[in-house]
Amino acid sequence: MQVILLERVAKLGQMGEVVNVKDGYARNFLLPQGKALRASAANIARFEADKAQLEARNLETKKEAEALAAKLDGQQFVVIRSASDSGALYGSVTTRDVADAATAEGFTVDRKQVVLTGPIKDLGLHDVIVTLHPEVEATVKVNVARSTEEAELQASGKSIRELAAEEEAAAEFEISELFDDIGSAADDDFLADVAETQGSGEEQPR
Repeated sequence: MQVILLERVAKLGQMGEVVNVKDGYARNFLLPQGKALRASAANIARFEADKAQLEARNLETKKEAEALAAKLDGQQFVVIRSASDSGALYGSVTTRDVADAATAEGFTVDRKQVVLTGPIKDLGLHDVIVTLHPEVEATVKVNVARSTEEAELQASGKSIRELAAEEEAAAEFEISELFDDIGSAADDDFLADVAETQGSGEEQPR
């Protein structure tokens, strides 16, 4: 199907261009979202008549998007999820999860604006693109963690593997300290028994 674009569409073309697209893509995405019109003579004439108005509207929305992008770009949003000890999520983080996390922090982001290059299925920091306008994008970090405390540690630069290694080392240290205390207590008991025996005048076995 031939359509005339009413705005820039990534990997397709600029406003005003007539392009060929698959019928399903046109019917399910471009036409219902107002991004294009069928490239009939009447619609092309209609576009030319409304071109100045469309360009002015596009410029206005672009400026608004750029203002939001300046505030949004580089922001970090926390998403709490259950995960295994290895860091694998029980499920995945969706575009809706990212949009909800951004909205909770006071940013107006729709899930349709969130672009995931692949499913987020692991704990850690993930870069996510937010398309605010056909010509304006912002990149945010999604901090996926099992708790707010873990999220803070990840934000400071520590990975799940490093956190797990630290916890394991701490556990081993506590165990060794426990055995040292037990050994020390046993030595103290032995010395006390020796002292008591010597004090009573009993001969020590050789």
